[in-house]
Amino acid sequence: MALLLREAIGDSLRRTRVSQSRTLREVSNSARVSLGYLSEVERGRKEASSELLAAICDALAVPLSDVLVDVSETLATKKSAPVAGRQVAEPAVSASGTVLASGSPTIARDTRVVIPAPNARRLAAA
Repeated sequence: MALLLREAIGDSLRRTRVSQSRTLREVSNSARVSLGYLSEVERGRKEASSELLAAICDALAVPLSDVLVDVSETLATKKSAPVAGRQVAEPAVSASGTVLASGSPTIARDTRVVIPAPNARRLAAA
């Protein structure tokens, strides 16, 4: 089974707290969240709201962005690691070298997409 986002967030928060040698009680008091709920979040049993994540990160004195980067790297590592005993199919490649996913063309990794900024007059009229 794949690692869930809430589990990865909980793992990251717990690693941070333990690395600071802090208890659940200390962090829960500082974040103004119940000890039981913080424990559930750390164990990946509860989905934390963005407000709650911000409060926990403030209590741990760590930027939310650092936690999210850690979670992103964890999920990417878990996703890219093949499951033991499972064969991974090689992606199909077209004659032009484009990788095909399930028979459909995909955007190449080096393709850059430019999204123009909205027109200020159009925004003011809306």
